[in-house]
Amino acid sequence: MSVQAQLTKGKITLKGSARTVTEFFIFGINSILFQRGIYPIEDFEVQKKYGLDIWVSNDLQVTRYLDNIMKSVEEWLSLGKINKLVLAVNSRETRETLERWQFDIQLVADQVVAAGETPKPPKSEKTLQMEIQAIFRQIAASVSFLPIIEEKCTFNILVYADSDAEVPTTWTDSDPLHIKNAEQVRLRSFSTDAHRVEAMVAYRRDPDLC
Repeated sequence: MSVQAQLTKGKITLKGSARTVTEFFIFGINSILFQRGIYPIEDFEVQKKYGLDIWVSNDLQVTRYLDNIMKSVEEWLSLGKINKLVLAVNSRETRETLERWQFDIQLVADQVVAAGETPKPPKSEKTLQMEIQAIFRQIAASVSFLPIIEEKCTFNILVYADSDAEVPTTWTDSDPLHIKNAEQVRLRSFSTDAHRVEAMVAYRRDPDLC
């Protein structure tokens, strides 16, 4: 294979991976919003994805907000210019962050070079789907260990991109929305041939249990 052909193949792999990771974020965020009761159940509908039934918001404000963000996220993923995406669940009344779902993103090639490893063969669609399924099952099971959210909440998406990434003019810098004295639970990860995504959730510790 020529050098040019290898480069072209690499670009296609990165672009295809960017689409896969972006789709995961869209469905993952929707699933979290549903499982954590951020919006009423009537604002969601079931869609089939990854061999699972996933609840997706049909609220126009929510879908437009996510669509606008994910356009930039997919572009930055394809250019290797994004390293983290965060979903913060905030109290509408106090603006305090109650939960912080964090997804760390790394380029697989960078990890291989850093570890001095030999590149792995392409991952099968079945293996990739099983890895993603495991994360969605953890999101669904999170109600068993996360505190019940009794107050009305909203959410924000934070995107951590490289300093030279082209940011839409409508976007603004944000506080990292960390949680003081948070409990943290690391979730499963998944990887395409180009990106690795590691997930975790931090939540406000119940003061009555401290």
